[in-house]
Amino acid sequence: MSDPDDSLLRRVLSDPVHLLAFGLGAGLAPVAPGTVGSLLGVLLMWLTLDLGLIVQTGIAVALFVSGIWICGESSRRLGVHDHGGIVWDEICGMYVALMAAPPTVAAWILGFLLFRAFDIVKPWPIRDLDHRLGGGLGIMLDDLVAALYAAILLALYGWFMT
Repeated sequence: MSDPDDSLLRRVLSDPVHLLAFGLGAGLAPVAPGTVGSLLGVLLMWLTLDLGLIVQTGIAVALFVSGIWICGESSRRLGVHDHGGIVWDEICGMYVALMAAPPTVAAWILGFLLFRAFDIVKPWPIRDLDHRLGGGLGIMLDDLVAALYAAILLALYGWFMT
């Protein structure tokens, strides 16, 4: 009999929608896949750091809008709403949160911790958004709100540190 993890691995690696939704495999991490996916958001921000806010905003919008379909379709194909391995939303959320962070190691660590905390704890209205909206929009929107909460605190951090 095959291992269920092997079946999921095969499905993710053989389907481009799942491969994207699972962050090119980051969502297959056996522990804390959302945290691993968030690290891809950090990497993406680092790679686009010199592109400026306008281009970064375009990237964030593209990640969010495409993520609505990618995450929704992956969930539909898996038959599980917001499967734990779907991390496109964490990649996007982390990226958005870091847009407000000063480009320092301390600020990025703080941004990472704040985003993960808001994404895990899901204070109001984050949890309600995911459950009430459902589908790809709900999956993406709860992480966007977590990112905005983190971004507000990061902006305040940057303001107080200058």
